[in-house]
Amino acid sequence: MKVQTIMSQLAAKHPGEAEYLQAVQEVLESIEEVYNQHPEFEQAKIVERMVEPDRIFTFRVTWIDDQGEVQTNLGYRVQFNSAIGPYKGGLRFHRAVTPSMLKFLGFEQTFKNALTTLPMGGAKGGSDFDPVGKSDAEIMRFCQAFMLELWRCIGPDQDIPAGDVGVGGREIGFLNGMYQKLAREYHTGVLTGKGMTWGGSILRPEATGYGALYFTQHLLHKAGKDIKGKKLSISGFGNVAWGAAKKAIELGAKVVAISGPDGVVAIPNGITPEMIDYMLVMRASNRNKVQDMADKFPSLCSFTEGKKAWSVPCDIALPCAFQNELSEEDAKELKANGCWCCCEVSNMGCQPGAIHFFQSNKILFAPGKAVNAGGVATSGLEMTQNAEHLSWKAEEVDDRLHHIMESIHEQCVRYGTQPDGSIDYVKGANIAGFMKVATAMLEQGII
Repeated sequence: MKVQTIMSQLAAKHPGEAEYLQAVQEVLESIEEVYNQHPEFEQAKIVERMVEPDRIFTFRVTWIDDQGEVQTNLGYRVQFNSAIGPYKGGLRFHRAVTPSMLKFLGFEQTFKNALTTLPMGGAKGGSDFDPVGKSDAEIMRFCQAFMLELWRCIGPDQDIPAGDVGVGGREIGFLNGMYQKLAREYHTGVLTGKGMTWGGSILRPEATGYGALYFTQHLLHKAGKDIKGKKLSISGFGNVAWGAAKKAIELGAKVVAISGPDGVVAIPNGITPEMIDYMLVMRASNRNKVQDMADKFPSLCSFTEGKKAWSVPCDIALPCAFQNELSEEDAKELKANGCWCCCEVSNMGCQPGAIHFFQSNKILFAPGKAVNAGGVATSGLEMTQNAEHLSWKAEEVDDRLHHIMESIHEQCVRYGTQPDGSIDYVKGANIAGFMKVATAMLEQGII
């Protein structure tokens, strides 16, 4: 395999799809050496097949707003790879959603799901619908219209969507209600992230953040460090950031910053449980303004407009918001502010320049496909509970989640350990996920 040859062919075939091409290039560069040691992969054209999704559904979503005006959005579902299990991946509602974004997310999801050790393929979907400023009634009508087009493409043993940016428990509820109406069968396993009264799993809302902190804890332990007392800067204030903040203070760390599109809130003495609870209120408000935290707790924190979380001195940076949110300049600012570790919690949260800067400056770094896999892992556990018609206790879910994150860390160490003893977590995560999917594809023939 020659990475640049494949990338030039992909770029010609899919011009302008920057996020997708970036994600593919990162993986191919990591696996090139291992891939070329397996001529059977080359013979079966595993990479050429793996980088293209199995199928993409694109559809119009028409709904009526509170003023009685007809609105039209685009909806998508990218079913990327089902070699190791049914398609699994979130739905994202955000004005910036494009096919390129969803292809990148579905591609990443394929390897992330492989790392969890659970039998799940990769998918992603969503719409350019912007939930910011919308009423509950508008969001309900949109979700119902979206599911009206999607429902025939999904199922508990076919494709199981979950939440993502802009899609939380409220949206999953509206989507699931419409699915049940249309399918006329009660499939509790067709969506994950459900409410606790209708098939949801304990700890699923917290799972991505919890899993990220478990992974970070193992990474630090491997490096001879402890998370207790360390200062963390977190971007975002949605479910992922909320779960990360909860687990961080439980493990004895101190969250000194959270951020939003409008700026950063610095919290010198560390975030409190009351502030963490208020993050949920901020998420539900649809305002998307982190300044609300400083307005609510003016004696505990301060807001700076236009700044990022990386402007606040910290030991560990946790990007939890959006892809490519942390640039090379941000990485340099973090280093100048004393940061020595970055664990990517958002999908492809760091730009390539930032990753190269971290690695070349001996700053501990781990990629999102490993760090944030706790969310989809717990979705997989929710599917298992649904199939068994059981609901596990919080301790059992948490124990299984912790075990999965420990296993993911071990896979990264196994495949990412370098001749000098250092660990390249990017290479380790990519090779571990790739080998599992590639082997499954090879054994199932040319399809």
